Amino acid sequence: MIKAKEISRRGQILVVDDQEINRDALGVILEDEYDVDFACDGQEALDIIKEDAKRFDLIMLDIFMPRKNGFEVLGELKADESTEDIPVIVLTADKSAELKALTLGAADFITKPFDLPEVILARVDRIIELSEGRQLISHAEKDQISGLYSKNFFFEYAERLFEYHKDIHFDAISVNVEAFHSINALHGRDFGDEVLRVLGREIALFLKENRGIGGRMEADRFHIYCEHLENPAALLIRLQGGLEEFNSSVSIHLRMGVSSYREGEDPVLMFDQASVACGLARGDYANPLRYYDDKMRQKELLDQRLLNDLRAALDERQFVVFYQPKYDIQCNPPRLSSAEALIRWKHPELGMIPPGSFIPLFEGKGLIALVDSFVWLETAKQIRSWREKYGFALPVSVNLSRTDVFDTTLEERLEKLVKDNDLGFSDIKLEVTESACTENGKHVLDVVARLREMGFEIEMDDFGSGYSSLNMLSSMPIDVLKMDMKFIRGIENSETDRRLVSLILDIAQCLQAKVVAEGVESQNQLQFLKDEGCDLVQGYFFSKPLPAEEFEKLIEKELSIKRS
Repeated sequence: MIKAKEISRRGQILVVDDQEINRDALGVILEDEYDVDFACDGQEALDIIKEDAKRFDLIMLDIFMPRKNGFEVLGELKADESTEDIPVIVLTADKSAELKALTLGAADFITKPFDLPEVILARVDRIIELSEGRQLISHAEKDQISGLYSKNFFFEYAERLFEYHKDIHFDAISVNVEAFHSINALHGRDFGDEVLRVLGREIALFLKENRGIGGRMEADRFHIYCEHLENPAALLIRLQGGLEEFNSSVSIHLRMGVSSYREGEDPVLMFDQASVACGLARGDYANPLRYYDDKMRQKELLDQRLLNDLRAALDERQFVVFYQPKYDIQCNPPRLSSAEALIRWKHPELGMIPPGSFIPLFEGKGLIALVDSFVWLETAKQIRSWREKYGFALPVSVNLSRTDVFDTTLEERLEKLVKDNDLGFSDIKLEVTESACTENGKHVLDVVARLREMGFEIEMDDFGSGYSSLNMLSSMPIDVLKMDMKFIRGIENSETDRRLVSLILDIAQCLQAKVVAEGVESQNQLQFLKDEGCDLVQGYFFSKPLPAEEFEKLIEKELSIKRS
């Protein structure tokens, strides 16, 4: 087998000895295999090494020399981060110096006189090979930016601490940089790397004072496995302070999740929990520290149950589509105009599960498209059924999620849905959330434009809850703006909210788009919206979401009004 040094550069050795005869003897032994430099005393050796610490693979160091002896040189080398990893073989005729030299960090010990050249060369080869091996391990072991352990080594050492130090109660702490991708985008990757480097250094300084280890998992996620902390908030403040000292002009915020010691819980489980807690603090600048607790544990168990039960729920038709009516309020009296399809889950064991408990979960796991497809199909069938029963098609809005927008078969699937149920494209309205529009930019604009060309009406849902620009709105091919209900709640008591609602209505008018106001619950809200020119409203003032058979009563009531 070919050794690494046989296919790489010749190793470089520095021989440090005040006796010329010893320098010459070692030079003769080593020169066929290695490049050799010489120093006559300890001070000269330090001067040579500090010119280029990475130059030398090994130092052969005499102990008793003028100016600076070998012990002093060895101490300075091991105290300096740039030279501490260079292996040192101590040279001396005094065997009593061996223990002290090894204690100071020497890798090996060779006695004078040098009467066995083959042995000396073999020991030099071995020490250099061992050092190269350690350096390779160290390179993989440590994250090159933060200086902390890399992911695999971190968990390996954390498991060892857990296994062999049962007497120590360890906490698992997960730390993230808030909106790190934005920091990289705004200030460059080099700046982002420096943020990670500073954070790694602050964690390392903390661990010098507290028993434990730290690691960088990936991107901006750091883990700390340390002896139980009574006040983790102090650590967060300390890390945050280190970043502020590094750069006070850039806003850098941390969030932290903590899973405190529980008997028998291994590090992998604890860091899963800490990461969950840290994730819940995302965007909450007022409360960036979260503890994993029983409430989170119960939510995790419920989430896993819902994920496991999704396929059965679809196969067994546990999902039910409810419909919330939308009324045209510019008529007198207001007239039923359309509806919104809303999903509900009638679980056979857990009962009725609200959509807020499973829709964000399925969105996060990339499964929401399965639910969307179910809703689309049920809605299309229902529209057709009502048309056959009442003689007209009542348009219904369905949700188009982020996942759906990136489905390359989306247009084909929707066209088939419409044709299979003998509907018109205007019978199904497609809702896209404002956040999906702003986050995915041009791609969403292109998809929505094609769907609109096919004949679908496009509604921007939750308008006002995100950060869309007027420039984006001007290029967004939409037919309806759905005003977020938080504005509606305040219009009876807040002049600011009333002005904002008026502004949104003005924007919609400029875009030649209609407005649907969500969450209308009172006559005063309704009257204000009507006076300001709002087209459509939905909310409990008229009706809560209803199953299809109950919604039909609203249709029949509308028909009776028309006949009278």
